[in-house]
Amino acid sequence: MLCVRHICAFALRRCQFRTLSSDTLLRQLNSCTTEDQVFDLVGKNKARLSEKHVGTAISQLWNFQKDKSRLLRSIDYVKNHSQFLTLRILAENKIEFMDDDLLVDTLYSVLRFTVEAHDSLVEELVVEAWRRLERFSLPTLSRFAVCLNEQQIYFSPLIGKIADIVNMNLDSTQDIRVLLVLMVSISGVISQSFQEQLIQKAELLLETENCFHFNHARKMVHFLRNVRLTHRPLLDKCNKIFLKNLRQLDLESISHILTLYQTLQFNNTEFRLVVKQKLTETIDDCINPVSFTKLFAALGPMAGPEVRERLIATALLMAEEFNCHEVLVVVETMEKMECRNSHLIQKIASLLHKYLDKYKPLELAKITQALLLLHCHNAKLYTKLRGLVVGYLQVNVVPRDISMLTRILSMLPSSQVDEVVINRVDAVLSQCKLNDLNSFATALVRWVHRDQSRHQSTSGPSAKLLQKLSNCGYQRLQKASDLDLLLEECRYLSGEWFEEILVEETVNTCQRLMDQITWMNVQELSTFLLKTNYRCTPLLDRIASVAVQHINKIHPSGMYAILRTFTVLNYDPPQSEEFFETCIQHCSSQLDCFEPHILVLLGYSLAVAEYFPPALINAIFNVDFLAKLDAQLEIPSDTLNWKVRLRLMELNRAVCLECPEFQIPWFHERYCQQMQRKGNRSTNTAQQQIRRMLGEILGGSQYAKVSVLTPYYYGIDFEFILDKNKKPLPYMDQSIVLADLVQWGPDIQLLGKKGLPPGAQRIAVEFLDSKAFCKNSCQLNGEIAMKKRHLEILGYQVVQITLHKKT
Repeated sequence: MLCVRHICAFALRRCQFRTLSSDTLLRQLNSCTTEDQVFDLVGKNKARLSEKHVGTAISQLWNFQKDKSRLLRSIDYVKNHSQFLTLRILAENKIEFMDDDLLVDTLYSVLRFTVEAHDSLVEELVVEAWRRLERFSLPTLSRFAVCLNEQQIYFSPLIGKIADIVNMNLDSTQDIRVLLVLMVSISGVISQSFQEQLIQKAELLLETENCFHFNHARKMVHFLRNVRLTHRPLLDKCNKIFLKNLRQLDLESISHILTLYQTLQFNNTEFRLVVKQKLTETIDDCINPVSFTKLFAALGPMAGPEVRERLIATALLMAEEFNCHEVLVVVETMEKMECRNSHLIQKIASLLHKYLDKYKPLELAKITQALLLLHCHNAKLYTKLRGLVVGYLQVNVVPRDISMLTRILSMLPSSQVDEVVINRVDAVLSQCKLNDLNSFATALVRWVHRDQSRHQSTSGPSAKLLQKLSNCGYQRLQKASDLDLLLEECRYLSGEWFEEILVEETVNTCQRLMDQITWMNVQELSTFLLKTNYRCTPLLDRIASVAVQHINKIHPSGMYAILRTFTVLNYDPPQSEEFFETCIQHCSSQLDCFEPHILVLLGYSLAVAEYFPPALINAIFNVDFLAKLDAQLEIPSDTLNWKVRLRLMELNRAVCLECPEFQIPWFHERYCQQMQRKGNRSTNTAQQQIRRMLGEILGGSQYAKVSVLTPYYYGIDFEFILDKNKKPLPYMDQSIVLADLVQWGPDIQLLGKKGLPPGAQRIAVEFLDSKAFCKNSCQLNGEIAMKKRHLEILGYQVVQITLHKKT
């Protein structure tokens, strides 16, 4: 009886206390304008603070911070203040009295002050939230999910439970902001079917919203990045929102969006040109290491020469202020920029040596790759790198990490395989995916080659392990039962081990799983076949059938990868005319969906297969389009720039030769002359020997020319001329270069600078290596077939001699 009376008295006092003083203290907390005012109130009223006071105080402290820039925030000051510790202790003691919103808000604010996930307050808040999970409203649930993501909890049963709740409430969900936050948070644990349902629901809500907000678009792209889905219609829609909200595109958001786009391999010229201009205008404002490194990473890879020099000069001046994370960002960006400034390379290398112990294995991998591509020469740095990598390798048990560390180790100068590496690799082989096996094989092959160059035995542990790797690869392929998972593992496979050992078995496995080919994976399967150069007709037939059947579901830009596979592999599927015409019509009706450089590549690919859609050709050979293409090519890497300009020239040549009715002028004369000067088409020893042999057969060296450059700038290995009686004709001047002669055909033949006699025939001799053929076929690839076709249009009879027998 006494106990009951005591409890009732305590409850009465508590209720009276809240009635008389809570509102006043709460108003005082809410009216504070600085952290010190909050701390002063907390210090004076410790005994009177309820759970609501504690939660309000912590939230207020974060509200003061969130409106400040990162540099002006006083996170450490607040976190280390004695009264903040008091608040944490009080909060932990009052968790059970907090309502749902207050509980989650407290957790959210505490995490913003970088309180560790293993702190007892954070743990207690998470556990209590888990207990209440099913009664949370969706807005509260979304905020809690953000807190879990802040703690890098992506795949736990708790996230799975949240995903279940979202699934059960999906039909009734009407708040797009809440849904998108939850989609990002649960993206690591959802199935493909649930993923599709979420995207459909998000699209529906976005269409019914009066305004598709900037943050909605950013979260949608974030979700697509997390699930690794390049959903072009959604990405295009989000991209338009970003362009309509230019004022919200600050350095932070631009950096974030560019990173997401890069992961999704999504490129939009208009967006990149806009942000390039905005970032260039902010160079003078980035006067601290934090903002400058973000600017350097975002602007550096797409900057022109002058802006690039400004960035490099600033990086040199600011380098000593960089912390370990900023140095990592800079060296990765230098790799993308293909930076060759020796002073900056040396400076960053010295800073990396200083911070090297602070980096994780993945960061060491990025550093190693960047340093090697930058041609950095720093023996001490590489020695220290090797020691750290070996150390991580000895203790790591995750197959993916071990494969990455092994690959890094093999890349380092003067690195040799040792027993530690062999044992670690051997221990995890049975758990490895194909991409991990490929990484091991690439490293081991590199070491075997080094042993050969040192005249050491190649039958040691490395060679034996390679055989075991091959067996594991075969076993994994034989057990494969899901085509999508297989294609995901094959996405980055390359190298001689894969090409020589596993390509055929991998293609056979894809053929075994052929009934799983859908409109959603035809693009990736096409890309895989193109990369391997493997002409598997059953797979190609199935791809063509699915593409035609589901053409309206495939984004037009995705058709490029599909069509290019057929044209390069030089394969016409059954009903090939229907297949090509259907694909061409689908693309031609939506030319605005293509980036300029992709449109050029598509046009070239179709030209290889002798298709020249008028709408596409007229769209490309248009002054406005070419100006837009030039603007775009100021941004990409030198490699892509070179490739697109080359393909434009080749398409221009193909149209001039095969479709003169389009009346497209040949405007690549100067470009070809520049390429010719850079190429330096000198004859090698083998060509000189073959020329002497041809001379002996024909009656003298004056009867054959070597390394001939034809009109429209095709290079051929050898040329000779036969008269109407099939007898060789001599060249009057072997030094004559035919590069300045254009637009000649069977009726306008030239001998040197003089016409051929009646009935004479110009012969082109081409020597073809294995690259001219599909990997498993004697069929010429499409580009070689097109060259032969064009040489015949130019009046040549083409003789092709295979140097390597195809099997």
